[in-house]
Amino acid sequence: MFLTITRRQILAGLAVAALVVVGGVGMTLAQSGAAVAVGSDWGMSFPQAGQPPVANATAEELAAYDAFYLGDTAEKRLYLTFDAGYENGHTAAILDALKKHGVPAAFFVVGHYLESAPDLVRRMVAEGHTVGNHTYHHPDMSAIAERPIFSQELTLVETKFKEITGQELPKVYRPPQGKYSEENLRMAQAAGYRTYFWSLAYVDWYVDKQPTRQQALDKLLGRVHNGAVVLLHSTSATNAAVLDELLTKWKEMGYTFGSLEELGNA
Repeated sequence: MFLTITRRQILAGLAVAALVVVGGVGMTLAQSGAAVAVGSDWGMSFPQAGQPPVANATAEELAAYDAFYLGDTAEKRLYLTFDAGYENGHTAAILDALKKHGVPAAFFVVGHYLESAPDLVRRMVAEGHTVGNHTYHHPDMSAIAERPIFSQELTLVETKFKEITGQELPKVYRPPQGKYSEENLRMAQAAGYRTYFWSLAYVDWYVDKQPTRQQALDKLLGRVHNGAVVLLHSTSATNAAVLDELLTKWKEMGYTFGSLEELGNA
């Protein structure tokens, strides 16, 4: 029997995700010898400022599973994504900034968000943003070997989204905490989903220990790169406060913004 995910469970998962965003604790391809590391945490390093990171799977390897983390590195184009585990009052300001700049974004939502903030979900859709599948209960999906259980985590989100919006959920998926396995990627692909990781993120999810404005700008401007898939969290007060300025500065640097679904359609 499924239970509704709680804010405490989501925060625990985000704490684990800190390891994923900052350094990546999964095996690299070179260590594993596999096409995609089994039971890995998505991880990356930035050997050179302004250049795409080195991740623990290449774009070409992931593409075989309809999975992506980076756009065309020849184009100054960015793809904004927000993981939305619960609502704590900052999403409206984020949506306001996106609307002001005419920038599309993808919001990866869990069951708790759909249950507790349906009006914001409807606003995301009405303003042209993508709402993606972050699973219903935010589990470690790489620990799920049974296809029916894996699929149910996705279909519960689909059902609730349609109940709220009257529309079909776009087939875009992000594994909770960035935890994945080769078999997970296959199962998501078989369900018609594309899996989206990221190539730029920073530690923004500790609601009681938020980065300063300058820390956020230093990370997000210093590490931005062509084709970046940017991961932010909608629970971050700092993100809500700096997004208008950040979008302005990225535009001044010559970047444009695309919809996540562009990846893989070229």
